[in-house]
Amino acid sequence: MSDATSGAIDSAIAPSMEFFDGVVEDPSNVSLRRDPATGAKIVMMVFEQLNCIERFRAVTNRFSGSLRLRDEEGDILVEPSSVRFIFGGPEGDDFERFECQFRIEIPEQWDRFMRFMNRYADANGMGYAPR
Repeated sequence: MSDATSGAIDSAIAPSMEFFDGVVEDPSNVSLRRDPATGAKIVMMVFEQLNCIERFRAVTNRFSGSLRLRDEEGDILVEPSSVRFIFGGPEGDDFERFECQFRIEIPEQWDRFMRFMNRYADANGMGYAPR
């Protein structure tokens, strides 16, 4: 995870997530876990719809190889450690969801991620439900 802040804080920027520059994605679920062996934090984001798939044929966008989390503090670039496309339906070709997992091992990066998630949740009507 890298913090690509641009310097000044801009409170006018709504929190967003992008795999492709300019194509905003909305997760349907975010799970926060901890690896008991290493203590690293693990984030699992599930997307039941991907706007980049919907727009891919009509628009040429540049995939950065990372998930961009953007808010008033700047950009966070996350390189997924695991991604999975899940398909179902009678023929097995109906898109069901996309899972994106990444690890955060540095406490300051975890704190920054949580500030982003709190802003994102507030802006998008999401809530936190502890297990």
